[in-house]
Amino acid sequence: MRQNSEITNVFIVTKDDIIICDPEGEYFPIVRAFNGQVVRISPTSHDYINPMDINTNYADDDDPLSLKSDFILSLCELVVGGKNGLEPVEKTIIDRCVRLVYQDYLADPVPEKMPILEDLYNLLRKQEEPEAQRLATALEIYVNGSLKVFNHRTNVELNNRLVCFDIKDLGKQLKKLGMLIVQDQVWNRVTVNRAAHKSTRYYIDEFHLLLKEEQTAAYSVEIWKRFRKWGGIPTGITQNVKDLLASREIENIFENSDFILMLNQASGDRQILAKQLNISPYQLSYVTNSGAGEGLIFYGNTIIPFKDRFDNSLMLYALMSSKPEDVESVKNSASKAETIVKGVTAEYEKMGGRIVTFYICYIAYNQSVFLNGIFYTGKTGQSVTAGTAGANAEKKRMNWKKMLLAIL
Repeated sequence: MRQNSEITNVFIVTKDDIIICDPEGEYFPIVRAFNGQVVRISPTSHDYINPMDINTNYADDDDPLSLKSDFILSLCELVVGGKNGLEPVEKTIIDRCVRLVYQDYLADPVPEKMPILEDLYNLLRKQEEPEAQRLATALEIYVNGSLKVFNHRTNVELNNRLVCFDIKDLGKQLKKLGMLIVQDQVWNRVTVNRAAHKSTRYYIDEFHLLLKEEQTAAYSVEIWKRFRKWGGIPTGITQNVKDLLASREIENIFENSDFILMLNQASGDRQILAKQLNISPYQLSYVTNSGAGEGLIFYGNTIIPFKDRFDNSLMLYALMSSKPEDVESVKNSASKAETIVKGVTAEYEKMGGRIVTFYICYIAYNQSVFLNGIFYTGKTGQSVTAGTAGANAEKKRMNWKKMLLAIL
């Protein structure tokens, strides 16, 4: 819930763009409440993001392909697997093919020339080295096989200020790959926003997953640093402290973070963190069997205990909470909102109007539903708002409250 509270605050008090990588499908209620965009990436989804996307501002030097090659190397490391990652000769082959695959696009950067994963696969097949054939074979399932969800050009417009990438349904095989590809998409957004002098907030849940493989961890740290340099504000979120601290790159993450926020910790994790962050036994008591919203903030060499009490009688609480009973409350209220919309639509159509579009922002708590702005267009194309009903609004004015009560 703490991250949802911060996202809400950022959305209200800043003009920053907010992007969320959501491996467990937990952020949908709060994103929808603020009319944000949820992009669902799964083997059965029709939302696609292209891991080969690049723009001319991708790096701050004259060679954007160097950074893109690092990303493709990380992607291939996840695809090929193995204890030792990619061999030096394999890295050389990938770097060579990356530079070849973007030649046409960089010569004439139009969308239809943007390469896809299949173009990289075809180039690998054309290389003479046996290592290239091994790489291509490992990539084949992601190009022609059952895991080809990332072998498409991007077909979603990411112009919304609040975007959530829901990758819950990717499954274990694709989840880390999905997180890496989302991270690269966010980097593209950061480069665009930098030119517009706009900050980009990026929230990465289950962040420890990006630090497990050596190449992927090194790339993620490099991107973390570049985010900060280019006006991005990354936030890593995890409940798996042991996995996070097991990475050799975690020191670089800590050194390039303004602050660390720690909530209640399990006994084993507390001991690891106490040693890693030099926490005294007294300070450790604030993350030992602590209540919701209680913990420690680390800012430089300063450690501050905090209590962040959020009024659970507020309507936002149900949207931000991850407790099963609160999540169920939101689902029930969403169903109720649908009932209202169907009823309003039926009543309005009886009166000869035609609903073209409507926008509902519902905030649910204890079965209450609040509708902000249901917009209609009458037969003559005249725009009207809640409380009026079509071309002849004066003659057909409805008692809006009575109608809603009747539907409920």
